[in-house]
Amino acid sequence: MRTGDSPDERYRMMTETPTGQLVLRLGLPTTVSVLVTTIYNMADTYFVSSLGTSQSGAVGVVFALMAIIQAFGFMFGHGAGSNIGRLLGAHNTERATSFASTSVFFGLISGVLITVLGFSFMDPMMNLLGSTETIHPYAKDYAFYILLAAPLMVLGCITNNILRYEGKATFAMIGLVSGGVLNIFGDYYLIKVLDLGVAGAGMATAISQCVAAVILVIPFFTGKTQSRISFKSVFINPEHPERRHPGLFDWAMVGSIIAIGLPSLMRQGLNSISTMILNSSAKPYGDAAISAMSIVAKVIGFMFCIGLGIGQGFQPVAGFNYGARKYSRVKSAYRFTLVFSMILLGIAGCFGFIFAERIVTLFRDDPEVIAIGTAALRFQSVSLLFLPITVTGNMLFQSTGKSVRATFLAATRSGLFFIPTILILRKISGLTGIECSQAIADLLGGLTTIPFVVSFLRSLPPDGEPS
Repeated sequence: MRTGDSPDERYRMMTETPTGQLVLRLGLPTTVSVLVTTIYNMADTYFVSSLGTSQSGAVGVVFALMAIIQAFGFMFGHGAGSNIGRLLGAHNTERATSFASTSVFFGLISGVLITVLGFSFMDPMMNLLGSTETIHPYAKDYAFYILLAAPLMVLGCITNNILRYEGKATFAMIGLVSGGVLNIFGDYYLIKVLDLGVAGAGMATAISQCVAAVILVIPFFTGKTQSRISFKSVFINPEHPERRHPGLFDWAMVGSIIAIGLPSLMRQGLNSISTMILNSSAKPYGDAAISAMSIVAKVIGFMFCIGLGIGQGFQPVAGFNYGARKYSRVKSAYRFTLVFSMILLGIAGCFGFIFAERIVTLFRDDPEVIAIGTAALRFQSVSLLFLPITVTGNMLFQSTGKSVRATFLAATRSGLFFIPTILILRKISGLTGIECSQAIADLLGGLTTIPFVVSFLRSLPPDGEPS
């Protein structure tokens, strides 16, 4: 899509381009973005793992903190983006600007609060996240810089998602790729050259996230997007400039952002809680178990991001066409996304299962880490095929504003199924139960999602009629 497209040209593109072609056009830049983001997360794990098993475990511990920060970014980003996509489909750009500005305003506030609370309760927070005594000092070093960057990390998540919902995935890709490349080189320079250890990895991640956020926000101030970021519109109704919102803010708009973004908060928040429980469950088996499960999480995340990127290309297509009342395109885009993602992840799962031991060895040449990580990676490679069902279904409901169903489905994989599964299986099967818990939760999440999606697609009216 050309950066100078008019609203009418964009409307025709979003409503007339064959859905499979459109999903890929919007999804491929996002896939590159997600791949690079995952690669630099893996780069952190790779460089830090070379320092020792306890240092490697610290990355896994702080990953739960990063998930909390991202949870708020995704909540405000998806909540605003879903509304913006449907508003642009209905040609209402002024209200779209209000949604973008309001989400950024409240997102920055949440980021500052996370920073303040994190520094105030650093030690108990590290214990809560699953640190052992040997991991604790390294986790604090890493978390220090992550907390400093929290406001801009939230901002980056918000603007990235709004850009995607506007169909500007290329801009989102540029921002994330720039930050990712900077992080990889930063890891090498700060850890290997300056010998700053785990603190260097945290510093590299924080700097790269801040740079990415700055790049991602630029299109909103240079006329490259239809929505804008204007803090004036947070307090003033842009459709009636002479009026202030009653009660200072447009609380109905804030409520809509939170309601629709709640599935993302739920998904990421439960992911953080699940990581804490996973680390705590693995703690009795030593730093090697925490390190191994952290490595597997990063590897599975890398495999899954291929399907996730295509799914994120589906979101603006679904939201825009739902707002334009072209429901047949919503259905066809969903079917294409699901099948395409399942094929890609089926191939990735086979690769992960066959080469599990070699993959884990790339990160940590520790026999205990390798043994635990290989078993866990094989379990999760088998279940990888069910992830597109859960995530694509969740994206469908979130993009079309069905927040209750989206929130419930978002809670299944990392919460409703994973938490009780790991708590039960660790008592029954010990370490093996911990290794296979996520795979079982993925299977249950996929099976639960199917009837919700089938019912929703059947309920959609003919094109042109109100939903």
